[in-house]
Amino acid sequence: MTKAAVFGSGSWGTTFAMILAEAGTRTTVWGRREEIVKAIDGRHENPDYLPGVALPPSLRATADPAAAMDDADLVVLAVPAQTLRGNLAAWRPYMPEKAVLVSLMKGVELGTCKRMSEVICEVAGVPLERVAVVSGPNLVGELVQRQPAATVVASVDEAVATRLQEACHLPWFRPYTNTDVVGVELGGAVKNVIALAVGVAVGMGLGNNVAATLMTRGLAEISRLGAALGADPHTFAGLAGMGDLVATCTSPLSRNRTFGENLGRGMTLSEVIAATKQTAEGVKSCESVLELARKHDVEMPITEVVVGVVHDGMSPREAAMLLMSRTPKPERYGV
Repeated sequence: MTKAAVFGSGSWGTTFAMILAEAGTRTTVWGRREEIVKAIDGRHENPDYLPGVALPPSLRATADPAAAMDDADLVVLAVPAQTLRGNLAAWRPYMPEKAVLVSLMKGVELGTCKRMSEVICEVAGVPLERVAVVSGPNLVGELVQRQPAATVVASVDEAVATRLQEACHLPWFRPYTNTDVVGVELGGAVKNVIALAVGVAVGMGLGNNVAATLMTRGLAEISRLGAALGADPHTFAGLAGMGDLVATCTSPLSRNRTFGENLGRGMTLSEVIAATKQTAEGVKSCESVLELARKHDVEMPITEVVVGVVHDGMSPREAAMLLMSRTPKPERYGV
């Protein structure tokens, strides 16, 4: 039987651990907070992040990273993207020699502009063939109700992707395999930035025309950056691209969309942060995404105004005016 260790007891980490356990994978969650660990392990619930959700009785939890990783085939990383480097350095001594490292994170590291798989390879000292990523339209609020969903599991080693697919496949949860790690990661990271923009527009009272424009032009930005980094363009037309973008931009369950909506309603950044219980990855990653784009001479105007609104004091109305006053260009795929 495959054994998995899930590092991160927040909503997405716990939900994916639930999926693994229900699929027959022997799963242990690591958490830093003792009270959450005890609740998952003893009462089969996570009252802080998934209140009212019954977790599988087979799911275990521990605050000891060595115990969580003991003999694990899959080490699943579900911590905030900007904390990955420090956490992984601390966990590295306990990692099983041949374990596959799985990223659930959707971000780009500040300072280095590295994708999460790149950080994992660098810090853990493993080849890319031992890394997999999970991305797709996976809104936790629906998954915990066991509503039908699909996702993408990607690795440059197709056998690794297939192995992970088997470990999390359920009648209501269908994982598709992909070998385009770059495209899958970029789709997951940049869609959070676009969702912030859509949220701001919704908060301002703007309509579906604006939301549709931001989503489609946002997909063009993702595609341009992907092309510069060598991603497969077909990835962005699939679940990890358009699928994840649509779900994150349109659902009130989306953290990034909700964060942007509050900004659009006039709340200050500090007020929104104080009201947001969980991490909205796009808030920090928008800066590193923009820096990455500039390094590769990729134009990303929506990302630019999101950075302006979130970090540089630009008002939402100024951002809207700036986008609408840009010189229009031909509408072509990836442009």
